[in-house]
Amino acid sequence: MSSLMSAPKRLLLGSPLSNEQMGETLLPKRLALPVFCSDPLSSNAYATEEILLVLGTGGLAMLTMTPWIALAVITLLVVVVASYRQTCHAYPGGGGAYAVSKANLGRNAALVAASALLVDYVLTVAVSVAAGVANIVAAVPELAPHAVALCVGLIVALALVNLRGVKESGTAFAIPTYGFVASVFVMIGVGLVRTALGHPPVASSAGLPLAATSTLSPLLVVALALRAFASGCTALTGVEAVSNGVPSFRVPKSRNAAATLTAMAVLTIAMFVGITALAMITGVRMGDPATHPDQITVIAQLSAAVFGNASFGFYVVQVFTAAILVLAANTAFNGFPILASILGEDGFLGRQLARRGDRLVFSNGIIILATLAILLVVLFDASTTRLIQLYILGVFVSFTLSQAGMVRHWTDELTRTAESRARASLHRKRLINGLGAAVTALVLVIVLATKFTHGAWIVVIAMPATFWLMLAIRRHYDRVDTETTPAAGGVPLPSRVHGVVLVSRLNAPTLRALAFARATRPSTLVALNVRSNPAESDRLLHDWDARDIPVPLTVLDSRYRDTTRPALEYVSRIRRDSPRDIVVVFVPEYVVEHWWQQVLHNQTALRLKARLLYTPGVMMTSVPWIGGDTEGAAAVATPERVTV
Repeated sequence: MSSLMSAPKRLLLGSPLSNEQMGETLLPKRLALPVFCSDPLSSNAYATEEILLVLGTGGLAMLTMTPWIALAVITLLVVVVASYRQTCHAYPGGGGAYAVSKANLGRNAALVAASALLVDYVLTVAVSVAAGVANIVAAVPELAPHAVALCVGLIVALALVNLRGVKESGTAFAIPTYGFVASVFVMIGVGLVRTALGHPPVASSAGLPLAATSTLSPLLVVALALRAFASGCTALTGVEAVSNGVPSFRVPKSRNAAATLTAMAVLTIAMFVGITALAMITGVRMGDPATHPDQITVIAQLSAAVFGNASFGFYVVQVFTAAILVLAANTAFNGFPILASILGEDGFLGRQLARRGDRLVFSNGIIILATLAILLVVLFDASTTRLIQLYILGVFVSFTLSQAGMVRHWTDELTRTAESRARASLHRKRLINGLGAAVTALVLVIVLATKFTHGAWIVVIAMPATFWLMLAIRRHYDRVDTETTPAAGGVPLPSRVHGVVLVSRLNAPTLRALAFARATRPSTLVALNVRSNPAESDRLLHDWDARDIPVPLTVLDSRYRDTTRPALEYVSRIRRDSPRDIVVVFVPEYVVEHWWQQVLHNQTALRLKARLLYTPGVMMTSVPWIGGDTEGAAAVATPERVTV
C-alpha cells in the first residue's frame, strides 16, 4: 500500500535526496537570479502602470510628473539595494530582516519584521499570479470569466515545482525570466529607434480623455504625487529575498548573493526607465478601472504600439510577461519557507516548518504559502487592482527594521575596532544603512497614509495578528519545555503497573496482545470485555474457558450498549484506588492492507485510545496485527508455539 501511495508523489516531486546531496542543490548566480529576483524584475510589468493609474485621477496635467516619480523610485531602489548588499555580507546565514533585527534590535522588533515579511510573501504570490493572469486575459479575453480558476491552478503548479527542489525550480524558471528581460529590452529598443526616426509608436489609450476627479489644490497635488510614488514602490518588492536566501548560493555565498542583487538592480532600473520613457512617448493613459473596465495593461499597450496589435512581437512580450509575473511568486516560494524554517527553529512557528522534505526543501512552508495565497485570490476575486492596495506595506516595515538593525550592527563593530582604515569603512557602511533606514521609514509613512483607506488596513490588522500568534506559539513551546523538564531527582518509579488488555473476541490479534502484555510482566494483568452484545460476550467466555487462557477475564455490563464509557470508568477506578500506580492499556489492532478498508475496522479502539490519551497515569500500547500476515497467523495458531 505504501508503494502505491508514494508512486504519485515520486512522479510529481521526484526521488528523495539524501543529506549528502545538499551541496548539489546550491545555486550558481545565473540560476539564483530567476529564483530570488523574479519578483523585483517582474514588477516592471505593473510599476509604471500603477504610477500612471494614480496620476490619471488628477487629469492630464498630472501625467507630467511621471518621470520625476519614477526617478524617486529608482533612487530609493539604489539605496535599498546598497543596504541589502551589506546585509548579505554581515549575515551570511540568511534570515534577512528577521535575523538582523533579532541580533541588534531585540525579539519584538524581529517578530515585527518577520510578521511583515510573512504577510508580504503571501501577498506577493497572490498579486504576482493575479497580474500574470490579467496579462493572459489581455491577450485572450475569452479567459476572463476563468481568472480565479487560472490563478488557483498556477499557484498549485508553482508549489509543485518548488517542492521538487530549489535548483530544479531555478532551471525551470530561467527561460521565462531571461525571456521577459530580453523581450522587454527589444520592445524598448525598437520603440526608441522608431521615435528617433520620426515615427514614434502611439498607444491605444493615447486619445483617452482624463479629467481631474476634483479641483486640484496644491495639497491634493502633493497627496496624488505621494500616492503615485507609493504605488510605484512596488518595484522594490522582493529585494530582501536575496539576503534571506544567502545559504542557497554557491560559495563564496555572500559575494555571489551581493553580485546577484546588483545584477537585479541594474536590470530592474534599466527596464523601469525604458518602460516609463516609452509610456510617455506613446502617450499611454490609464483611466479608473471602474469606468474603463476593458482597458488593457500598460505593457500590453506598449507591445501593441511598438510591434502592432496581435502581431508576433506582441504575443511574445505578453507570453513572457505573463510567465514572469506568475513566476515572480517564486521569490516568495523561496523566501517564505526559509524564513518560516528559521522561525520554527526559534520556536515562533511550528517546529515541523524547520524540517526539510524529501527534496531538501522546506515542504511544509511551501504548502502553507500556497494555501494562504489561494485563499486570498479567491476572496479578492483575482483582482490585481484590489490586491495591490494591500501590497508593499509589509515590505517597507521589514526594510526599515533591517536597515536600523544594520546601523546598530556597524555601531557595535566600531566600538570593537581601533584600526583607522577599518573604522572609515565601518563609518561608510553605517552611513549607507542609516540613509536606507531614514528613507524607507519615510516611505513607510507615505505608503501607510496613502493606502490605508484603499485596503492597507487589512495588512495593518494581519501583521499584529501574526505577531501575537508567533508569541503565543513560543509561549506554548516554553510551557511544554518547562512541564517536560525532569526534576533533579529524575522521574520516580511507579509503585505498581496494572495491565489491561481490551478484548472483544478471542482471535489471533487478541492472543498476540495477551502474549505481549504477559511478556512485559505487569504487577497485575486482566483482560477486559464490555458486554454490548450478550451473545458475543457469552461466546467469548466459553472460548476463554475452553482455551484455558491464563489471564482473568472481566466482563463489564453496558446498559446503553456503549463500549467506551464502562472501560474508561474501570481504568479510572484503578487510578482512584492506587494514585501512584500506572495503568497500561493494551489495544489489539488489525492493520488493514488497503487504506479504504480502514473505515471497516478499529473504530471502537480509536475512540478508546482518543479518550484514554488524556487520562493521567494511563499508558496506551497498540499491538498491531498486520493484514495478510500469514506467518504471524501460523505462529499463533500452532499449538506448540501458543503462548497464552
